[in-house]
Amino acid sequence: MITNDIFGALQLLIVGMVTVFLVLLIVIYLGKLLIWAVNKWAHEETVAKKSVPVAKAIESIDANTKAIIDAAISQLTGGKGRASKITKL
Repeated sequence: MITNDIFGALQLLIVGMVTVFLVLLIVIYLGKLLIWAVNKWAHEETVAKKSVPVAKAIESIDANTKAIIDAAISQLTGGKGRASKITKL
């Protein structure tokens, strides 16, 4: 009698674990399918850029601060980057 109870419990445990495993696999592959479909058919969002004159944005800070920011950007990017707009937050 105890053997039947243990066998039934183990059977229920295995069925439950297999069910959870299969449901998780379904969720994973449906998620991958959704990501693939969105990347294939959705259009990229184009954001309209505001044309703010660079000279006007740079005039809002003093020359010493601009030089420090330019030096930091140059050091971080290896001389390949530059600040196009600097504003106070």
